Amino acid sequence: MFALADRVLRGYTRVLDVLSGICLAIMVVLVFGNVVLRYTFNSGITVSEELSRWLFVWLTFMGAVVALREHGHLGMDAFVSRLPVLGKKVCLVIAQLAMLYVSWLLLSGSWAQVLINWETEAPVTGASVGIFYASGVLMGASAIVILLRDLLRTLFVPLAEHELIMVQESEEMAAFERSNPGLQPPSDKADSDGGPAKHS
Repeated sequence: MFALADRVLRGYTRVLDVLSGICLAIMVVLVFGNVVLRYTFNSGITVSEELSRWLFVWLTFMGAVVALREHGHLGMDAFVSRLPVLGKKVCLVIAQLAMLYVSWLLLSGSWAQVLINWETEAPVTGASVGIFYASGVLMGASAIVILLRDLLRTLFVPLAEHELIMVQESEEMAAFERSNPGLQPPSDKADSDGGPAKHS
């Protein structure tokens, strides 16, 4: 069951990765093109600012979904890392339940805003403002599915101790673990350099 869920979520997040790249490319074209037109021809792309803002919001939420599945969000594990395995597991379950509740709040609130603003038109593009708030619906619904899968796996599948900490303390650490799965991250610079020289 978990293998099937992993395949589905992997494919889903790949689609979001592609869509995020498309959003970013359109944003670059709109913003750069608008600047060039403004300073060269004293004109501009009318929808540039509004559309770029909407694309940035969608890009942010889609990226958050991808990071959630990859456990790439930043966090502090200074306390949890010192707990025994049972303590780490209890903290992980509590954190996942809390995130499920927050994701439900995001989903229900965003859906309410979609319904309220569906007939409201954006001032420049004329598109429904509900589309803007639908990004929260995507994030909330996707997060609930991912977190439910993670919670069930935590409860019913034996996990290695390092899998019980699902945050990263730095972007460098996250990048290292993505590039070198299964390897221990390097220690701090002082350790790697051998530390200060010791004299007898």
